[in-house]
Amino acid sequence: MSLADQSLNNADPAEIADNAGVSLNGVAGAVGTIGRSDRTGEPLRWVDSQLLQALCEGGQTGIGDLISKLGVTATAIRQRIERLLDAGLIEREKVVSGRGRPSFVYRLTDRGRWCAGADPSDLAEAMWQEILELDDSELRSRLLGGVAKRIGRRFADRFELGDDGQANALDDRMRHLVDLLAERRIATKIVFEALPVASLPVLDVQACPYPALRDATEDRSMCQLETAMLSEALGQPIRLSSCLLDGDPVCRFVPAAGSGDADR
Repeated sequence: MSLADQSLNNADPAEIADNAGVSLNGVAGAVGTIGRSDRTGEPLRWVDSQLLQALCEGGQTGIGDLISKLGVTATAIRQRIERLLDAGLIEREKVVSGRGRPSFVYRLTDRGRWCAGADPSDLAEAMWQEILELDDSELRSRLLGGVAKRIGRRFADRFELGDDGQANALDDRMRHLVDLLAERRIATKIVFEALPVASLPVLDVQACPYPALRDATEDRSMCQLETAMLSEALGQPIRLSSCLLDGDPVCRFVPAAGSGDADR
């Protein structure tokens, strides 16, 4: 047996997983937080989600207790803690007891509690179905419009503003939006569509971000919601000019005729 084989046989499996960069997306069904990500948008590693769950169950906890709960070495625990501290998912507090050396306890931040929570996809799908099945079409339309505006405003509130405190030109706002969507693992890109006077920035969405919700109805309510959300985020009317459901290669969103940037 080679030294490398001996090393693998003696290694802590959790440390191997840590160093291999195992992510939640690569361990289907391991825990209920599959698909959650840190503040950089990177998927959480399975081993890191285990530590979050341990803190969720036990409140503020020291390294010794985490070792006992998770059954791994102190080195593996410290590696996970450093990653989660860097990601802003946990925080550390120094505890001084008597004359001994101070120790640290760790607890979840608000973002960490969100990541440690259950996957909300079942709840979202059930709520979506209930909205679509409302008999009152006016109420249904108002609810969908409210959801679209709320999400759009969240994006718009994160745009970088110019010196006058206002969002910049459409292409700048669209670039900010592409970055924010990428954090949510929604693949988009900006292309420029030629016009008689100037080129127009349009947004291409390469895959439907919510296929399960889209397929729940035949009236394309999700397409309408996404269009309204983008209009709110970009601060001007947007229309869907091509759609994956029609066999087009992308869903393309363009400024509607009559909007300021579309008429320039």
